[in-house]
Amino acid sequence: MAAECPPSPPSPSPSSPMTIDGSDRDAALAKSAWLSRREVLERRSRLAKQLARVYRHHYWALMEDLKAKHRDYYWTFGKSPFKDDETAPASAENGKQGLGNSDDIKRCQVTGCKTKAMALTKFCHAHILSDPQQKLYKGCQYVIKSLQSKSLICGKPIPRSTVPSLCPTHLQKGEKRLIRDLRKAGLNVSSLSNLAPKFHVIVAEYICQIQTRRRAVQKACVGEVEIK
Repeated sequence: MAAECPPSPPSPSPSSPMTIDGSDRDAALAKSAWLSRREVLERRSRLAKQLARVYRHHYWALMEDLKAKHRDYYWTFGKSPFKDDETAPASAENGKQGLGNSDDIKRCQVTGCKTKAMALTKFCHAHILSDPQQKLYKGCQYVIKSLQSKSLICGKPIPRSTVPSLCPTHLQKGEKRLIRDLRKAGLNVSSLSNLAPKFHVIVAEYICQIQTRRRAVQKACVGEVEIK
């Protein structure tokens, strides 16, 4: 009797098309010979806002996917302990048979470190800054202790794109210290995410600074004229 074939996985259902905000109104105005300036600007603003929401949602979805992949990569090449006694003979046999590469798992080149080396490098995640050719990581710039000759910084590897250049532990400490200093100054702040001023506040501050500079220039010019 012939073996039964395993059932094929169901095909993924196609995603439903996205609905455009205000599409019913656009359909009503589609046969219009002309549109007023207000109608055109309103439609462009509505479509631009919806497109921004779509891009924002897609961006954060990619960020969550990136975090998951980086977590797996960090555990495989940076945090997982090195296995040599149990896997070395099997890896050697697989290498002879052509089933695998015996050099898939390598030790970190730092003396005394037995952690796995990261992919495409000879160092583990903790010692990745010892590789002069790597371009993906930089050291944490948190000042642990200030000495007379130099300052002692953390130096823990973090992604080069991290802003500010602090590891998660010291970033949290810095935020707590900043909140404490703001409270001492009289500001009741519970989170740093609420400190960003609104656009109209920034514009008003810039206008105030520009007017102050103009008054200073006018006073200087009047003083030069009186002296002459």
